[in-house]
Amino acid sequence: MKRMGIAFLLNLFFACFELVGGLFTGSVAILSDALHDLGDSLSIGLSLGLEKVSKRPADGKYTYGYLRFSVLGSLLTYGILAAGSLAVLAGAAERLMNPVAIRYDGMILLAVFGVGVNFLAAWFTHGGESLNRRALSLHMLEDVLGWVTVLAGAVVMKLTGAVWPDAVLSMGVALFILSHAGKGLLAVGRLFLEKVPAEIHLEELKAHLEDVEGVAEVHHLHLRSLDGFRHEATLHAVITGDAAATKAHLREELAEHGAVHTVIETERVGETCPCRECVIPLPCGEHHHHHHH
Repeated sequence: MKRMGIAFLLNLFFACFELVGGLFTGSVAILSDALHDLGDSLSIGLSLGLEKVSKRPADGKYTYGYLRFSVLGSLLTYGILAAGSLAVLAGAAERLMNPVAIRYDGMILLAVFGVGVNFLAAWFTHGGESLNRRALSLHMLEDVLGWVTVLAGAVVMKLTGAVWPDAVLSMGVALFILSHAGKGLLAVGRLFLEKVPAEIHLEELKAHLEDVEGVAEVHHLHLRSLDGFRHEATLHAVITGDAAATKAHLREELAEHGAVHTVIETERVGETCPCRECVIPLPCGEHHHHHHH
């Protein structure tokens, strides 16, 4: 968390510095980057707060814990990034129509400084686990790339005297950011819509659970992810053996698949499950023929 805090301050300081630099050099690539960096700082601040909240243990208000707050952080972060990159695209398009003279030397100096500062920030925040942390590392990396392209563009413009590379570069960076933010938003959306986590194959999991000793059949298997890493599973197990032992084995099997919250309802063979008629999340195979209503 401390590292994220340092990154936040670095970014905030830098975004302000950059706004001034962008206005001074007249470079839309730098201005657009400043916008993006301000967005970053905001979202890092948000993410920091939300990541902290997400560490809280479950309580009476949030019985599943606060993990989703971290996901909310990544949603806001990606949202800000996406909005920022759209604004940049609009600005760059306008600049292509009406080119403006640019101070290359100032731009080159700024860019060298930019690569340095952002490299430090990226180095500080790399290696995060949560979706939120990943969104942040991506930010940092983007900032480095953004500055490398600004630097390259400034050098090209100084050598050729052309102004259009500035706008084209900022568009390139914006599109790159937009594609990543879009992917991130999709991942968050799938999570909030309670989709089964990508790495889990329900069919396979069901088969594994039914292989557990003392388990005749498993139905009503539901899975969702809390934060992209920790999942929640609920199921009904028809058991033949000792309930306590069988449940313990089922829990172990589920834990291997990342399920931290598990709810297991046990039924005896021949017992009619009241939920039988409602939606069964898996194609009902031959099992159902054994149950006569």
